[in-house]
Amino acid sequence: MDTFVVKKLYKIPYRTWEYVLTLSLFATLVMLHTIFQSPIFASDLIANTAMTTPNLVQMNEYIKEEFNPEVKKEKFNARISQKYKGLAVNNVADGIKHIKTVRYYNSKPVRINIIEINRQVAQGFEVKPAIASDTLAHKKTLRGIAQNTNAIAAVNGGFFKPQTGVPLGTLMIDEKLYTGPVYDRVALGIFEKGYEVGRVRLNASIKGNNTEIKIDNINQPRMLSSYILIYTRDWGTYAPVSPKYGVQLQVIGDKITAASANPLFIPENGYVIVGPKSKLEQLFGAKKVEVNISTNPEWKGVKHIISGGPYLVKDNQIFIDMTAQKLQSIGGRNPRTAIGYTKDNDLVIVAVDGREGSSIGLTLVELANLMKSLGCTNAINLDGGGSTVMYVNGQIVNRPQQTGGIALSNALVISRKNNI
Repeated sequence: MDTFVVKKLYKIPYRTWEYVLTLSLFATLVMLHTIFQSPIFASDLIANTAMTTPNLVQMNEYIKEEFNPEVKKEKFNARISQKYKGLAVNNVADGIKHIKTVRYYNSKPVRINIIEINRQVAQGFEVKPAIASDTLAHKKTLRGIAQNTNAIAAVNGGFFKPQTGVPLGTLMIDEKLYTGPVYDRVALGIFEKGYEVGRVRLNASIKGNNTEIKIDNINQPRMLSSYILIYTRDWGTYAPVSPKYGVQLQVIGDKITAASANPLFIPENGYVIVGPKSKLEQLFGAKKVEVNISTNPEWKGVKHIISGGPYLVKDNQIFIDMTAQKLQSIGGRNPRTAIGYTKDNDLVIVAVDGREGSSIGLTLVELANLMKSLGCTNAINLDGGGSTVMYVNGQIVNRPQQTGGIALSNALVISRKNNI
């Protein structure tokens, strides 16, 4: 449904504009020199500008890196070699590395698997969330999800409802919003050339009959009887049961096509809105309805979003807001999965084994310190415990409690672009 598709908006980074402008200035300098055959210096040309201009050495380095993939590859390889000195580094593909290590906490071992990817080097691959099936209420092992997406590497994703597999939190794939946020938990936004993290809130409403009604969530289990929820075909064939004194409205295009207290069929080109009759009856008889959906932060140009929580690293500082995100139940020492990114735009994916003598797992504080030690400027926790599992080149590379890992709702996959 078009309403739920976020249109592509591309941004040119400020640093790129700065270099383009600098190059233009130097081109002007050369032209003037040719015309007047007299020495004109760059300092004369740009003396009155407030912009900080790079010197020639910096410009040459930038141009060399920006237009030469081999230079980017060499720099990435050098960073990885320095960071994981003394460890075996598996080259999964250009720009994608897999590292195994054991660290000790209170003299006890913890097995850690790490994937690092730089998408400027790994240009034939993309990082994106994936769901277990065509609809949300399904589960599959990580190996199954990876094989379905032709993934070269994968890790378990965000939280989900164990009974059904429905993701609990914001999930966007290819600019399509599948599910809305739960408790405004933190999420990772994946853009064409970078990443952002933030606590995501939903701004959504439906308008009709000169009234506007707030929508509380999309394709999520009901938390309060007063909530108004939208269900698309990604949820399944029928909407869930209405709350007490509730009603359901089927909408196709901008028209209400059916109303009932019972679960309604979800059309492929529409949706069903479910909530208290006392609120939704304001739309009865409306000739036209319009749904508006956005997120805060707005994240223009975001392609994918995967939710987790809590924060681990925020703006280079350890930051764990477990209580604020209502995640007190995931404390203690456990298997853990985390994602973050560095100042060089390297994505860091970590899976930590636990709950056994040969690997005792990590606390959230220990996990946060691990992500910071790996250079993450921002990092978040994903689903963990029995869900923690990592896949590389056809193999499960960690040791989850259940062989092969439990069935999952969603995952984060690294797949070849031409196979998506």
